[in-house]
Amino acid sequence: MDKSCATTGNSGPKVRSDCQITLSLKNEGGISIELKSKVETLYGDSVRSLCLKMLRCLGIENAHLEVVDSGALPFVIMARLEAAVKKLTGTGMKFLPDFPEDNMYSTARDRFRFSRLYLPGNTPSLMINAGLHSADGIILDLEDSVAPEKKDEARILVRNALRQLDFRSAEKMVRINQGERGMNDLDSVIPQNVNLVLIPKCESPENVREVANHIREITAGSGLAYPVYLMPIIESALGVELAFDIARADESVVAMAVGLEDLTADMGVRRTREGNETLYARTRIVNAAKAAGIQPIDSVFPDVADMEGLRNNVAVSKALGFEGMGCIHPRQVALIRQGFAPEPEEIEKSKKIVRAYEAALSKGLGVVALGSKMIDPPVVNRAMRSIDLAVRLGLIDSEWRNESSDEIQQTS
Repeated sequence: MDKSCATTGNSGPKVRSDCQITLSLKNEGGISIELKSKVETLYGDSVRSLCLKMLRCLGIENAHLEVVDSGALPFVIMARLEAAVKKLTGTGMKFLPDFPEDNMYSTARDRFRFSRLYLPGNTPSLMINAGLHSADGIILDLEDSVAPEKKDEARILVRNALRQLDFRSAEKMVRINQGERGMNDLDSVIPQNVNLVLIPKCESPENVREVANHIREITAGSGLAYPVYLMPIIESALGVELAFDIARADESVVAMAVGLEDLTADMGVRRTREGNETLYARTRIVNAAKAAGIQPIDSVFPDVADMEGLRNNVAVSKALGFEGMGCIHPRQVALIRQGFAPEPEEIEKSKKIVRAYEAALSKGLGVVALGSKMIDPPVVNRAMRSIDLAVRLGLIDSEWRNESSDEIQQTS
């Protein structure tokens, strides 16, 4: 292998919004750039100028650069070229794109996470318009969706995407790799205002604490003050059995997800549409998450063409107590959000329960009944949670108490 030449990125007839970079180091002759692009007339000079500036900033004085451009945005070109330089020189220098202030937002610990959309971390064409899909969270994935030989350059691309893309207030998430590679992922993405880190194949509280402690080291060293939340993903039989310990391993854990593809493989069973083979695991994870005071999040539904199957899966998931699901295609987002949102009948019933309870308290009554059913505090808390969620989703007005109320029955 020629160690004086490196190629990064992607090219081909089906490649969009990306580029392929081939960088060859020379002993003399300065820097020459060969650009192949359908938009060379409009943007050729800008691309050459950017590449020349980058190479000089990264300490490259003599090289030949070939760029095959398929409509890549500047932050993509920057990531591909930086990756090529690192392959050849091992430099720790960076060339960062601008970081608009609108991208420097934090998210709340208890925000709803109905839908989280997975996007491959080495495919810029799928990232660019991610914010338009209205998912509650956007996951830039550095793990399963990225080939092993592409992981280092994907890390740089994800870093740049976190700085540059318009996520439209979606929670910015990154699924890191395992082991040392995962720690390197954290070093790269945490300073870019990532909101939540997903920990794959989590099998022990130590897995969580290792990630949490490394994040604290990064934030303390750089003076970052925003919160970074964690979502362990349970993907093995051992992880299921230790779910409660994992859920409460660190205060930064806000949710726990299950990954059914790897779990069924670990169990030696076939994943079915009905899901009976994973019912125990899913209910155990829900119970562990609820006991720890965090959100249980269900696995992805793998058949993007089966919308009726997805609808049924969401209904079962919600009935089990899950508070969200993963998405592998944008078309799944709306249906999942709709499925986990409170239904009109549920909202109206919750209003009646809260009104009855508040009216009883105002009169000093100890027992409340709505129709023939008694109301106790756990029922009221569940009703209030549904109402708060409906308000946050814009399904009802925050002044819903001012609406005309139905007749209620109170008993002392």
